[in-house]
Amino acid sequence: MTMETLEFIIYPDGRVQEKVTGIMGKSCEEVTAAIEAQLGKVISQSKTSDYFNEQLIVNNETQSQNY
Repeated sequence: MTMETLEFIIYPDGRVQEKVTGIMGKSCEEVTAAIEAQLGKVISQSKTSDYFNEQLIVNNETQSQNY
């Protein structure tokens, strides 16, 4: 399983660069929305390949029967 990370670079002029890794699909927008709202206006975004991949959730169920 990939580690989910948020990385921030704060430049001297006040700009903040944010990098999200390990979060698949559009859920990264949900994770970063509150932070971005506090930081201010988003000037640009570049979506990584992780954004375009959907997270696969696998449910394994086993049923045993006693005869």
